[in-house]
Amino acid sequence: MIFKKLLSMTAVSMMAAGLLAGCSSDSTSGSLSNADSSKVRTVKVAYELGSKPTTYSDDKGKPAGYDIEMMKKIDKLLPNYQFQYIGTSSDDLLIGVEQGKYDVGVKGAFYTDERAKKFLFPKEFMGLSKAGLVLKKENANIESLEDFATADLSLAPIATNNGQYTVIQEYNDDHPATKLKLKASDTFAIDIVQWVNEGRADGGVMMEGAFNSQVVDKGSPYHNLSKDVVFNEFAVIKTWPLYNKKEQDFADAYDTAAKKLKDDGTAAQLIKEYTGSDLFEFSD
Repeated sequence: MIFKKLLSMTAVSMMAAGLLAGCSSDSTSGSLSNADSSKVRTVKVAYELGSKPTTYSDDKGKPAGYDIEMMKKIDKLLPNYQFQYIGTSSDDLLIGVEQGKYDVGVKGAFYTDERAKKFLFPKEFMGLSKAGLVLKKENANIESLEDFATADLSLAPIATNNGQYTVIQEYNDDHPATKLKLKASDTFAIDIVQWVNEGRADGGVMMEGAFNSQVVDKGSPYHNLSKDVVFNEFAVIKTWPLYNKKEQDFADAYDTAAKKLKDDGTAAQLIKEYTGSDLFEFSD
């Protein structure tokens, strides 16, 4: 009896092996075999909602924006990774990436020494953004931070964990004779347009994309103020993805893909599509 059972089990094992072999041979028609697919790692990519044109959700609720499109193209160049996109707030993105809830976050982030203590910055930056001053129309002649400081105008507060705070801080360090009055905000983002329009501040630092989506674009919340406030660019600043400190291998893989997309002109084409100009011309 035992011998018959052993024969039966052996026959079943041989049939199962044959079926597995058949499945394995069928799967080789794709780009990855079954053995390779087990090495594909799903990584969580957090993106900031409502930060058009950098990162946002479109009318269908799908992730969109320059950073998102770059990450999608990077994903295609990295067969061992599969990107999962998660829309969230700026604060949750920063805390989540730092704590490992997300593997990487994209939000058009600037480099700061403080952030470098918390996050892993890759070698290759992702894009660029225009930073500018939001001003009342009567102050449209203010074209630089130095002009703003010389006119002794008041600047809207900026959160210390906002990259824009570092931009102004570095300006003050480099221009001791014409410093701006920099105040720290209790919240990450304040309503710059409203502050300037109401006269609570003479000006505020803002990114061009945010100004366009809030003031310039038809249907935007402050489109009625489009003739009352202006945006005067003062710098083009590199932006970066923020990696969890343990994601060095992932960041290295990103570097290879990002460099390829910049070298072949894909990144320049995308940023022109989303911002209206090839900001990579100012990357140096």
